[in-house]
Amino acid sequence: MPTVYLETSFVSACITDRTDAGSVYRRQVSLDWWAGQRRRHDVHVSDVVIAELSHPAYPHREVALAFVEDARVIPVTEEMAGLAEILIRERVMPGPLGGDALHVAAATIARMEYLLSWNVRHLANPNKLQHLGIVCLRLGFAPPCIVTPENLWET
Repeated sequence: MPTVYLETSFVSACITDRTDAGSVYRRQVSLDWWAGQRRRHDVHVSDVVIAELSHPAYPHREVALAFVEDARVIPVTEEMAGLAEILIRERVMPGPLGGDALHVAAATIARMEYLLSWNVRHLANPNKLQHLGIVCLRLGFAPPCIVTPENLWET
């Protein structure tokens, strides 16, 4: 069963109550993926995702946390933080240390096959994937395939 790391933007898309066209599209695609694909994947989140969803300012945090309660939680380690710092230093991910860089590092070190995200600026960005691959391979890691939900359908 393929392993998938759910990044915070995926969860946000699933629970949003925004009504603009982009949000409605991302919500529908995400919920379709969740309904049809979740059972075909081994789904994980990290402590970073839980922390972001738990923040007092996070909208609908109780709903968001309930949404991922069955996902396996990956504890963030010093090795993951170290990789995140390298990704920032190598300009693969933006600084400061946290968020995007830690998501990628956690998914990489935990050997996730996929990182599912709607963050197309810093994560699911085709222009960054080659650079990420080069940096990770140089360090002896295989990065996850970073995709949006519409690009991860198992039959």
